Amino acid sequence: MSGVVARDLLLALQGLTVTILAVQDWLPLGRFNRVRALRAERTLTQLLTVTALQTVPFAFGLVCSAFYRYTPYPSWLYGWLWISYGAFFLGQVQAWWIPYLLPSQRGRRKSVTPNSLHLMLHLVTIATLILLAFAR
Repeated sequence: MSGVVARDLLLALQGLTVTILAVQDWLPLGRFNRVRALRAERTLTQLLTVTALQTVPFAFGLVCSAFYRYTPYPSWLYGWLWISYGAFFLGQVQAWWIPYLLPSQRGRRKSVTPNSLHLMLHLVTIATLILLAFAR
């Protein structure tokens, strides 16, 4: 896979990540998310804060990746993407998968159940990390 194709695919995956992170707590998407349950548990200020904190680092990476779309990524951007998506993936594994795969950890996830949107986000994160290997 050429670097340009990998960067284009990476840009699309980053766009999908930013979109999911920005709207997942705000727009009811049927079976994909549970907005009502979340709004019952969190205040408007909490929702705004969480949305900003989870979206801004990835939006920054997306904007910078778009700027360098037709050239090899500079080292700082490549590092930013690896660190942000790597940490994101580790957080997903720790918060979502370990509690469901290890019986001793199941009590950690009491009110939130897996949904299609999170599964899609996790798959997009994995694909992003794989493409980062080819995007340079």
